[in-house]
This record gives sequence, structure tokens and C-alpha cells, in this order.
Amino acid sequence: MGMVPCDALLRRTDALLMFQAKKQFQLGPPGRGKTVCMNDHTRLRDGLAPHGELGSMAAVAFATEPAVGAQAPGTGVYAALDLGTNNCRLLIACPTHDGFRVVDSFSRIIRLGEGVSATGCISEAAIERAVVALGICRDKINLRKAKRLRLIATEACRAASNAEGFRSRVAAETGIELEVIDRETEAALAVLGCSPLVDPRGRGAILFDIGGGSTELVRIERNATNPEPRIKAWMSIPFGVVTLAEQFGGRDVTPEIYAAMEREVAHHITPFAEQHGGDLTEMHLLGTSGTVTTLAGIHLNLARYDRRRIDSVWMNATDVTATISKLLGMSYEERAANSCISLERADLVLAGCAILDAIRRAFPLPRLRVADRGLREGMLVEMMREDGALRSW
Repeated sequence: MGMVPCDALLRRTDALLMFQAKKQFQLGPPGRGKTVCMNDHTRLRDGLAPHGELGSMAAVAFATEPAVGAQAPGTGVYAALDLGTNNCRLLIACPTHDGFRVVDSFSRIIRLGEGVSATGCISEAAIERAVVALGICRDKINLRKAKRLRLIATEACRAASNAEGFRSRVAAETGIELEVIDRETEAALAVLGCSPLVDPRGRGAILFDIGGGSTELVRIERNATNPEPRIKAWMSIPFGVVTLAEQFGGRDVTPEIYAAMEREVAHHITPFAEQHGGDLTEMHLLGTSGTVTTLAGIHLNLARYDRRRIDSVWMNATDVTATISKLLGMSYEERAANSCISLERADLVLAGCAILDAIRRAFPLPRLRVADRGLREGMLVEMMREDGALRSW
């Protein structure tokens, strides 16, 4: 667990957000990756949604013009890759006058950290899955001619004893040179990617990022003199959906197993909540993870996952409780058949819910805002700001 005093954290966060990610290289020879153009324009500011409800501060609009060709000359193409304990995600974007336009993306569950908590090593099967996925990312980066890159790895590569050998193999076979970031950098990037969704009419949020191998919690606040959300305190615990499900079992989860998972997470969160959980007036929860986006999809009764419906949606405490209860009442087979969960997440989603419930008990806030964004968006914003291609939020 990591906790940093407020003054030191602010200095550290400012330094992190000025990190110079200067790797600019042509990756290894292209392979056969499928390219999908998203044409997703993320704007950094907006106002209120229709009917007086708060809209996303990073509103998403979909265009029909070819995204890369539509950019002004010299704006460049940026790529952000996040190799997590569970997922491999890539986002490629070009800056615009008010944000950035996503021109390509990739996401695949590869379970890089599968078994790491028990063996201490990334397995050969997980390495093979990662190399295949990263090869597709390499192809997309080359195809889009992205030159400004940041390519990160998180908890699995922090924890595994063979992480250095894994990274060497990835570099040799795909040309991708992974940067293993620490938990504080991970928290800072999550804040940078998600802070546009902090309610502009409120005082701040408790941001949480439930990963595969770790979970980060950040208290972010704004004030009248500085409306941009700032980190006040943060922590990280060595539990994510993969590690918690491996310890307690994620396939057949009884109420007793679920309660045990929640207690284990609460044990790690309680000291942070006791120190930084006071005075929650005009604050809300802000979640970025597959857990909360899955819950939102089920809550909205979506026939299939739709980012446009999920990102920035609000759920009240009753909605969250009811949706988690619905999941607890499902069998493994029923979860696997649900299109918002799928077979790939069916044995992980309840572990994520247990982490969320521990957070909710520690920070009993009435509203949760769901973010389908995070580290990749944070990396893109950071690089574009460093290059002067993007103004502050």
C-alpha cells in the first residue's frame, strides 16, 4: 500500500504530469493486424446535457470523415499502449482544437498476470498471448504512422520475477519497448485521463481504478481559485480482479466467499479511508475499470456493450447495489452468456464488485460516475500537452 502526504504528493504529481515520454521509433516489421477506425472525437470540455443533466466533460461525438486525413498538417499521430494484468489496450489519436480524435484502437483480454500471485512468474502461455496482442498493436502503430508513443506495463510486470526477460522478448519479437510504471504514476495517469468527468458543480471525487493486479484510490478536489481537479491523497493495494479471484475463486461465488473478498479488500482500504475519508460533502465516486463499465451496461439493460452509452453515465447507490445483487444471483454460465460480461470476464466480475463494495463502504457517497477511459487517455493528454498540441483541461 502506498500513501503520500498531500504536499509531497502534489509536488510529485506535478512532476509526473510533466514526464517526458520521448520514445519515437518505427516499430518492427508489420504483420497482419486488423485495423478499425473509431472516429471518436474526445473534447476536453462541454456544458450541461439536455434536460439539465450533467453531460460528459469530455463529450464523445462520432464523425464520418477519414480521421487521420482530416487532421491539420503537422499535428502528428500519438499512440498510448497500456499492458495491464488482464487487458492489452491501445489508443491512437490526433490532437484537435478542443481535444483529440481517436483514429484507431485495440483491446484484448490476455490475462498476463494469470498465476503470477501464486508462482511469481508470467507463464509461457500468457507471454504468447501478450506477444500476439502486442504484434497487432505494433501493426496498428505502423499503419497509422504514429511517432509519438508511450507504451506502458503495470502490475504484472512490476510483480513477476521474469518481467525483464518478458520485456526483452517483446522487444525482440514486436519492436515494442515497454516502460514499467510505478503505482503512483499509474494513479496520476488515471486522474489525468478521468478528471474531465469530475462534476464541475461539485467539490471533487474519490477516483478508483480497479485493475487486474492492483487497485488505485485517489482523492481529488478542486477549489474556487483552481477549478482543475488536483490530487490530495492516493493509495494503491495489491488486489485487482485477477489476483482476488485467484485467491478466493471467481467462478462459483457464494455470499460467504463474496463477503470474505470484500473484507480482505476493506482491510487494506480502511487506514486510507480513516485518514482521507472525512468531509465528503459535494463529492462523488468516479470509477474507471471493466467492473464499473460492466455494471453500467447491465444496469442500462444493453443488448451489447456500447461505449457511447456507458462513458460518463451516473449511477446512484441504489442502482449499484441492485446491479451487484443481480450479478450475485447469476450462475457462472449466466454471467458468461451476458453480452456485457462475456466468457472472458465471467470469473472476474464478482471479484471486481467485491472491491467496489469495499470502496463504497469506506466512502459512502450517493453517486457513482462511470468512466470508460483512464490510463491511455491520460498518456495521450500528457504527451499532447508536452508538445504544445493541447491546452490544459
